[in-house]
Amino acid sequence: MKLADNKATLSFSDGSPSVDFPMYDGSVGPQVIDIRKLYGQTGKFTYDPGFLSTASCSSSITYIDGDKGELLYRGYPIEQLAVNCDFMDICYLILNGDLPDSKEKLAFDDLITHHTMVNEQMHFFMRGFRRDAHPMAVLTGLVGAMSAFYHDSTDITDEHSRHVSAIRMIAKMPTLVAMAYKYSQGQPFIYPQNNLSYTGNFLRMMFATPCEDYVVNPVVERALDRIFILHADHEQNASTSTVRLCGSSGTNPFAAIAAGVACLWGPAHGGANEACLNMLEEIQAKGGMSYVGQFMEQVKDKNSGVRLMGFGHRVYKNYDPRAKLMQQTCKEVLASLGLENDPLFKLAMEVERIALEDQYFVDRKLYPNVDFYSGIVQRAIGVPTALFTAIFALARTVGWIAQWNEMISDPEYKIGRPRQLFVGSTARDVKR
Repeated sequence: MKLADNKATLSFSDGSPSVDFPMYDGSVGPQVIDIRKLYGQTGKFTYDPGFLSTASCSSSITYIDGDKGELLYRGYPIEQLAVNCDFMDICYLILNGDLPDSKEKLAFDDLITHHTMVNEQMHFFMRGFRRDAHPMAVLTGLVGAMSAFYHDSTDITDEHSRHVSAIRMIAKMPTLVAMAYKYSQGQPFIYPQNNLSYTGNFLRMMFATPCEDYVVNPVVERALDRIFILHADHEQNASTSTVRLCGSSGTNPFAAIAAGVACLWGPAHGGANEACLNMLEEIQAKGGMSYVGQFMEQVKDKNSGVRLMGFGHRVYKNYDPRAKLMQQTCKEVLASLGLENDPLFKLAMEVERIALEDQYFVDRKLYPNVDFYSGIVQRAIGVPTALFTAIFALARTVGWIAQWNEMISDPEYKIGRPRQLFVGSTARDVKR
């Protein structure tokens, strides 16, 4: 970031003297006003619920232009990355700033592959959970517990230690998610296999059993890999901001990532694709294709309480660039698995058709987002709905750990301490 040529002047109608604040230019995007000295100079705070107009940090990892429908990882458009790269390329890019050359990729893939196994004692830790526990509850506990099993890499002041933690988190998250699934099914854990890709390994740990050989479907492997790519990072969203705020206290990276997992669990954030699939299943249960039109009319009725899940996005005011890629992937998977006539997919396409043609939805720019298709893909693969958000967490781990490391490395970083507009009782005496 560099100091802008212009400055911001804040004036007051109560006669207080005006004050000037410096402004900074990013490489792209809007200018920011540096208000760090606002309270010291004026005795006043800003009021910004949800921090929608506040830049909480400077970052060089991910850039989003919601009006243009643009998403960049380290400057590369998501459309190009999703087509030309695999998830390991993306992990290397997000961690290091550039895509790997062939030698760097080989070394990085090998490094991740040989860190996928988890400490054997974590199996016993897992058995303390109920079999019917939600996977996100289990995952939050497992990730937080990693600081007890891998405490040798929790020195946040040491760059090498932070790197080891990043590799461990990225490598072991698929193993933990697969363990959570296998445990819920009462099936034995499947150990990682070093001759498979990152995503192929995850599929095997999820769906293989000791009874027979498991062969990875390349179409399914690529589809899941694309889901990972599209969810790897998304700027300063709620869970990423949670990781940064938690990490700003100096806690270890495993605890900070566990906080991110817990935040992602919320239905307004990582649970969107689960909510979307639940919506489609509800339409199916109430009449299927014959009920879609009635459902969409209910959505338009503000008093009905019916919501259209998987459409629109808080950031993207135009089309979600990830949705187009996910739509293509969805069709490829269903064709590969012989599910082109899947009733839920047909329902989804009818919902999409109405939303894209009905003026009510067009005027509000309620276009399909990535969650609308990713839930259908995961269901077709065999992933249970309750596990969708855990897979989201798996993909987002690289973004979280890179954002955390960027913050720790920033010489200007401080422990987070938001202010408030107090509206409670003023000072009063206790009378008895």
